[in-house]
Order: sequence, then structure tokens, then C-alpha cells
Amino acid sequence: MKAILISFATLALIASATAQLATHPAPKKEPIYDIKADGKTQIDRALAQAKASKKNVLVQFGANWCGWCYKLHDLFAADKQIGEVLKKNYVVVLIDVDQNHNSETNLKYGNPSQFGLPAIIVLDASGKLIKTQDSGKLEDGPKHSPEKVLAFLKSWVPKG
Repeated sequence: MKAILISFATLALIASATAQLATHPAPKKEPIYDIKADGKTQIDRALAQAKASKKNVLVQFGANWCGWCYKLHDLFAADKQIGEVLKKNYVVVLIDVDQNHNSETNLKYGNPSQFGLPAIIVLDASGKLIKTQDSGKLEDGPKHSPEKVLAFLKSWVPKG
């Protein structure tokens, strides 16, 4: 009889927690991709900035539903070394490719999203594609490896 009472008490606790979640859902993350932006225009602007500042352009193709896209974006923001390399050497552009949005831009650069999301490309300041990266190769278990990401970014800094 005691086990039944505990079970009912546990069910009541679960029902209460479920009701609280329904009325207070977990906060959503702020979208990182502009779902209305034209990828070609975004890259053109980034290339103009890159030319003026002698940087390369790092393009991250992804979607706001993509957990790995947020993980990489958060790593870029949180890791001090990665942030410094990005700031000094790259203009970063986030291109939304959800539901074939910006498909022409994706195809122009060899369909990098075929590797999954996020997909990364590096362009020099003239717009020449110099690297396509499957971001899965930068992962380490349930996250991106700061060491692998940093090594990748350092490999493609502008020369000269």
C-alpha cells in the first residue's frame, strides 16, 4: 500500500511540474540567422569590409533550428582566443539556408551545406573560395573542439 501512495505522490509531482512547464516554457534562444536576408547581399557587404580591412570572410551556412549552429556560434563568442583570431582576421557572415532559403548562394560556393549544418566556407577579400569545411570534423563529442576550431581558423588567416 505504501508503494502505491508513493507512486500517486510521484505522479502528482510530475503533473505539477508538467503544468509549470506548460505555463512557463524554457526560454528560446535569440535567432542567429536573419531569415529574410539575401545571402548574396550579405556576402557582398562582407567582401567590401574584408577588402577595406585586409581580412578574409568566414561564411557560416545554417538555420535557427540547428543546435550545432548555435554551439559553433556560442563558441565563437565565448572562447577568447577564437574571438581574437576572428576579430583580427575575418569578417563573419551567417547565411540562413532553412527551407532552401539562399539556395543560389549555397550553390555558388559548391553546395557546402551538403555536409550538414553548420557549413563553413572561407573567402579571400576578392571573393575567391579558399576553403570549404565540414564542421563535423571540428566536433569533439557533444560540442565543437576549441582546439580544432582555433587550428582551422589560424590555417586560413589572410596571407601577407
